[in-house]
Amino acid sequence: MASLTQQDRNYLTNVVGISGVELFWGLGIPMVVESTFLQLFLKNLGASSFAIGMIPAFFFMGSSIFAVISSYYTSRLVSKRRAVIGLHLTSAISFLFFGIVFYIFGKISSIVLIFFISYAVFAICIGMTMPVWMAYLVHLFSDKRSVAGLAIMMICQNAAKLVSSIFLVRIVTAYSFSHQSSAIVFIFVGLAFAAGSLFFLFTREQPARPDDGTGPHTRFFDYFSQNISRILHNRNFRCFLVANLETPIVVAVISFYANYATTYCGIDPAIAAGVFVGCIYIGSICTNILLGPMGYLSLKNKYVFSKTAAVCAVLLLIFFTSSISFFIASFLLGISRGARMIVLAPAVKRLAGGHDATSYFAIIPILELPFSMGLPLVYGKFLDHFSTLQAQAYQWIFSASLGLLVITLIFVFKTDFEASA
Repeated sequence: MASLTQQDRNYLTNVVGISGVELFWGLGIPMVVESTFLQLFLKNLGASSFAIGMIPAFFFMGSSIFAVISSYYTSRLVSKRRAVIGLHLTSAISFLFFGIVFYIFGKISSIVLIFFISYAVFAICIGMTMPVWMAYLVHLFSDKRSVAGLAIMMICQNAAKLVSSIFLVRIVTAYSFSHQSSAIVFIFVGLAFAAGSLFFLFTREQPARPDDGTGPHTRFFDYFSQNISRILHNRNFRCFLVANLETPIVVAVISFYANYATTYCGIDPAIAAGVFVGCIYIGSICTNILLGPMGYLSLKNKYVFSKTAAVCAVLLLIFFTSSISFFIASFLLGISRGARMIVLAPAVKRLAGGHDATSYFAIIPILELPFSMGLPLVYGKFLDHFSTLQAQAYQWIFSASLGLLVITLIFVFKTDFEASA
């Protein structure tokens, strides 16, 4: 019988630790990430559609530019736990700060600006967190037990998200978007994120060996330019990059459709803030089960399935206005988001061929940044400029999204997922 590694001995402790983190973060995520609550909250404060479009733009900026910077510098750390905890706590403090300010001062003239400053700090910290957090998780588990450990972690997060969506329905139903209740929501998010971050203290990291990325570095800009050049010279990967633009398109739709539902389709704000996001997470969970452990469909067909679900969701938003159509559309958008989480990593690894895929993961968001940041801002500006069109203005941006999604579907068929770089 083979002896247990140190990682296997710490397996239960590490599962409890990271599951505790994701349980508490799952309680807060539906309120601030791809959130229907957030867009309704900002609209209630009088924010323009362009300002609402800044939310996904900030998030994509943080997860691209600052992720590359963080990846470059933290790869030399032998132990990453302090960095992981510090970045998680800073994200928590940004919302805790805003919630306290909003609770004390209410709807002051600068409150929207204060919110965006807080959200920008959060987006930057999340961007810096992602690469070091992923690297940290790699060192917690042995190869043979990593999938099981991370699956338990994600189950805890998704279960907490569903609980949180129910909580949102009750809060908005009882108090609408009063400044006290909204402030309490943000204070709750900050406290939940902070409490979850402390569960990292229960984990036992297997430190990186001195030669695991901690040796001499290429200069940052040389590292950056060399990897961009390598990716752009890969024609097959260029096709994949276009196909992968489904994500910012879907996020842009999610960023505006709740306001459309409540303003022009007679949907109660509590339903849009809570039930919509609950349906998204249910769709994501179902996809994770069907396309993950059960392993249905090839890699290319998983992408086709994902984009077809997104196309159907947008068609429902264009042509139907009932509660049921919004619930189904939310579920289908969740399928798209959930499928992407499953297929992106193996697709990039396969298309990278013999190259280390780390640089590909870091560079993809940078290459997509003009589109992922620009699309929600353009949509927001369009809605503000053509506000006299009312519901039709939203239907125009949904129609534009439909056309863009069809283009990404075409490029899926152009991508050879069996080829390597």
